[in-house]
Amino acid sequence: MAKIKIRQVKSRIGSTMRQKRTLQALGLRKTNGSVEVEATPQILGMVEKVRHLIEVTEL
Repeated sequence: MAKIKIRQVKSRIGSTMRQKRTLQALGLRKTNGSVEVEATPQILGMVEKVRHLIEVTEL
């Protein structure tokens, strides 16, 4: 599977609880924090829900 790097670029303040939990499930805790994860369908679905808060790059 391909790996992707996800970086949180906007604050979670003002987001819905569902979006906050999605960021937490992705492993993002702070603004400018980043994680590297496998590009599974489940992860890509979560990425799509918080697309406006993150930046995604393929590795």
